[in-house]
Amino acid sequence: MNTQNAGLMALCTALVTDQVSKTIVAMNADRLSDSLPVLPGFNLTFLRNDGVTFGLFGNMPWWALSLIAFAVCGVLAVMLWRTTRYLEAVAYGLIIGGALGNIVDRLRFGGVTDFLDFYVGNTHWPAFNIADVAIVTGVAVLFVPERFSRPAQT
Repeated sequence: MNTQNAGLMALCTALVTDQVSKTIVAMNADRLSDSLPVLPGFNLTFLRNDGVTFGLFGNMPWWALSLIAFAVCGVLAVMLWRTTRYLEAVAYGLIIGGALGNIVDRLRFGGVTDFLDFYVGNTHWPAFNIADVAIVTGVAVLFVPERFSRPAQT
């Protein structure tokens, strides 16, 4: 598989997984509005976040956040297309796929569906979703030292 195809595969996987999970959560919103305990330290919940990470910029219009995210996706798409490193392409694909997943939510609902709620005692980490996981994973992969990343075979 060439580099760009690996990135596109990661993008599609992140986007589809995110949207399917959010659809399932939204279909069960009434059961999850008060949170559903799954494991100690982990609940499923249903929230709509009109901001970005940790609710920052919650007072910005949804369309402005969407435009910024689209612009970032465009820059990352160019980087994905130009890279010769397999892991880098996968990382860009994950970031783009996650960002597009959150953009779809903003366009449909005016906010992002969050549902993963981790906590210790009474201290909760801000709820997040699969798109957020894909974005953070993609960024983390970009920090993998180059010696572990090899050029793709064409």
